[in-house]
Amino acid sequence: MQITINTMTRIFFLVLTFLFLSACQDAKPIVLHGKTMGTTYNIKAYPSSNKLSEEQLHQDVEKALKAVNQSMSTYIPDSEINRFNQLPSGTVMPISEDFRKVVAESIRLGESTGTLDVTMGPLIDLWGFGPDKRPTKRPEQSALNEMRSRIGVDKLILTDAGLAKSIDSLELSFSATAKGYGIDKVAEVMEHYAITNYMIEIGGELRVAGEKPSGPWVIAIEKPDAPVGERQIHRPIKPGTNGIATSGDYRIFYEMDGETFTHLIDPATGRPVKHELVSVTVLHPSAMTADGLATALTVMGTKRAKAYAQQHNLPVYLMFKTENGIDSYASDAFKPYLMTN
Repeated sequence: MQITINTMTRIFFLVLTFLFLSACQDAKPIVLHGKTMGTTYNIKAYPSSNKLSEEQLHQDVEKALKAVNQSMSTYIPDSEINRFNQLPSGTVMPISEDFRKVVAESIRLGESTGTLDVTMGPLIDLWGFGPDKRPTKRPEQSALNEMRSRIGVDKLILTDAGLAKSIDSLELSFSATAKGYGIDKVAEVMEHYAITNYMIEIGGELRVAGEKPSGPWVIAIEKPDAPVGERQIHRPIKPGTNGIATSGDYRIFYEMDGETFTHLIDPATGRPVKHELVSVTVLHPSAMTADGLATALTVMGTKRAKAYAQQHNLPVYLMFKTENGIDSYASDAFKPYLMTN
């Protein structure tokens, strides 16, 4: 998954800042870095035994991430996702367990939210946020209507035998869920080695577990209205053992004919969203689910996102524009994670 401004259905930027408070008091951790999915990963772990081979752990992390990339990257010609995208309708393709998990959760979230659609890649391309660069004029309504008729998770057919599509042109893109799934796979590696205290970050999304020797992990949500080129902390949180994902419309956009177009497309209208919601942070035990929900809720807008979070008892933190500047909202399930001092 090569991550560039032109190939994204959601933000793959470092929108969460790590606060390693009292770091000088911590025991020496294992720290791993590398590249994956067109971005970088960073891992900090505190193993219970100093006999653990850091080299072996790093090799297993790399192996797990390589497998996810080989399965779900549209930039690898023979990847699992590309083989499915080239498949004619009605043909069932056997799929790996990893691919099945991401497809199943993407379908579930798509049906539940109505705003996450992993088949929407061609529509995103049409608006200039894909490999074909930005358009020189806005798409005609007839083109949008025709494109919308050729997308939708309802056109995916997931069975015990594998995955099929009901129309030939249907394509998958997991840019809203695969990175989170990569984090979850690395967490499986940590747990295989009985490491229960760790932080995993890939391209700005996170999953943390346990604590550092000096205390809980502390993560900061970024200010969406910070000056261009600067990154400022809005509010620190203690996320416990959870995946953390943030999505927003404040970093990827273009202007045309005096109008601003964001990279977040509503599948119901086929158009970039236009509302006051600028940032959504979601906590969930699965980084993949947090990843998908953050995108879906951002597309919804403030009112719908609040209602969805409360209905599903989700830990969600929203930031939105008002006449007086940026305001915020924490769902009831999110409030226990807020730091009060």
